[in-house]
Amino acid sequence: MARNPISRATQPSGPRSAARLARTDSVAVIGLGRFGRALALELVASGVDVLGIDDDEDLVQSLHGQLTHVVRADCTREDALRQLAVPDFDTVVVGIGSNLEASILTASLVVGFGVPDLWAKATGEAHARILTQLGVHHVVRPENDMGRRVAHLVHGAMKDYIDFEGDFAMVTIEPPAELLGQPLGETGLRKRHGVTIVAVRVGGGAWTHATAATVLAPGDTVIAAGSVKATERFSRLARS
Repeated sequence: MARNPISRATQPSGPRSAARLARTDSVAVIGLGRFGRALALELVASGVDVLGIDDDEDLVQSLHGQLTHVVRADCTREDALRQLAVPDFDTVVVGIGSNLEASILTASLVVGFGVPDLWAKATGEAHARILTQLGVHHVVRPENDMGRRVAHLVHGAMKDYIDFEGDFAMVTIEPPAELLGQPLGETGLRKRHGVTIVAVRVGGGAWTHATAATVLAPGDTVIAAGSVKATERFSRLARS
């Protein structure tokens, strides 16, 4: 007799609960290691229902009550994923990183299901290339992406940094002295530095949209947007 791919401890409610979840605006996260766990918990904190799947019983038990539903199952088996209604989810994340074979097998199965929005974690360039070739819509490399982000933070005076495709970035910094005490519209900021101030936080208050009439003061924090090179140069002005 074939072994049931879903843990007995979670089988009675797991598949039925998963099927109900798949009919809502929810996300299935397969692989609940550091990346998958953090992602799943953040989704739940944002009000998103999450089905978590992992083959580690201790890990599954530790997340009981923290995710909408969490199930122990062998995610490399098609019958297990089908029992958990994974083909019916609009968004699936394959967060498996340490086991390359399991990651590729699982991603291949989910691609075959025709899930509209599939994300997968890659641990290296070759892994990312294989996932892309399989047809994964979004391949992320957390360690690589974080390394790039921290490099920008170390290099400048940024408090936060995010870049986008097409050589565009947004940075959070304290405004340089040359911008203080005058309306932003009179500083010639975009012409001189190639960036735009899009938001400002006065002291420790809430963020608000910046306008041409906004006057900055010491202790304020701003979000500046522009090309990667322009925002890097501009951030260095804040520490000069």
